[in-house]
Amino acid sequence: MSSTKRVAAIQMVSGSDLEANLAQARELLAAARDGGARVAVLPENFALLHTPGMCDQGALEITSSGPIRGFLAEQARELGLWIVGGSLPVAARPDGSLIPDRVRATCWVLDDQGREVGRYDKIHLFDAEVADAQGRYKESDTFEPGDSVVVVDTPVGRLGLSICYDLRFPELYRALAREGAEWVTVPSAFTYRTGEAHWEPLLRARAIENQLWVCAVDQGGQHSAKRRTWGHSMVIDPWGSVVAQVEEGAQVLFADMDLEQQAELRRQMPVLHHRRLPD
Repeated sequence: MSSTKRVAAIQMVSGSDLEANLAQARELLAAARDGGARVAVLPENFALLHTPGMCDQGALEITSSGPIRGFLAEQARELGLWIVGGSLPVAARPDGSLIPDRVRATCWVLDDQGREVGRYDKIHLFDAEVADAQGRYKESDTFEPGDSVVVVDTPVGRLGLSICYDLRFPELYRALAREGAEWVTVPSAFTYRTGEAHWEPLLRARAIENQLWVCAVDQGGQHSAKRRTWGHSMVIDPWGSVVAQVEEGAQVLFADMDLEQQAELRRQMPVLHHRRLPD
């Protein structure tokens, strides 16, 4: 029996039209299934790129019957596909308490029966000034940060969840590795400027230092006059090699992940057991 498992990274160019974004995602998810993927990963804000309507949409997503959550469940069930749902706004915390005036950027994991089997709320929020057409980004105006490290068992292996700006915080990925993660997903909407400079080096570093497979799924194109994202979605093996990559535009990237290869690397070079300083 083969030790490889196929994943699909779904790069998109989402906008402010929810129905158009969901139609794009539906087509790409079907292509992922047809290409033999066991798990498909969507990018950050796949259904609704940042707009003034984020909080309104988040209020609709409090229950699993919300428009975006319902869409994900339907697609997973109809396609027989596990889905890592990028991120979407949710105006409630995991304990059910409501969030006044803000939302959380939440990544749901759904199994092939359409059941929500994991939830991760983005911990690190992008409040930064970037020398691009938009200039200033302040996610904390709209989003409340999460506070929990999340690992989920999937058909491809034990999955650690993260979102976009989390990538700059290596302690999160070390925590995921300690929790047994064999691969991690990084759904993102990296700006073109920061992506061009930092996207690949950071992703490869996270893979190398934790000996993890990394599936990084970015938005990739021109969204508006002021917003352009970097794209270059990629899958990286635990040695730090980029095994598959696309550039810009909406498309599906396939990669076959070999967890036996990873286990052998960790045996040969047991980095995680050599740590001397506290995390």
